Amino acid sequence: MKKTIITVVGKDTVGIIAKVCTYLAEKQVNILDISQTIVQGYFNMMMIVDANNANTAFDALVDDMEKIGEEIGVSIKVQHEDIFDSMHRI
Repeated sequence: MKKTIITVVGKDTVGIIAKVCTYLAEKQVNILDISQTIVQGYFNMMMIVDANNANTAFDALVDDMEKIGEEIGVSIKVQHEDIFDSMHRI
C-alpha cells in the first residue's frame, strides 16, 4: 500500500472538504483516515490516503492538489508517508 499524507491549511471557506474528497474519489484514491479542525477561522486538515489504485501518476496528483488549493484559497501538500515521517522525526 502506498500511503500518502495530505495536509490542507488556510482560511475556512465552504466546500474545502468536498472539493478535496471529490477529486480523490475521481482518481480512485481511498481515504484511510481524516482529521480536521477549525481554530479561529483557520481550517486545518490532515488525511492519510491509499494511492495504490490511483488512476493518475503521483506527480500529477501533487500538481492537481496544489492547483485545487490555489482555486479555493488554501495550501494543499501531498507527500509519501516515508518522506513525511522522515521530515517530522524528532
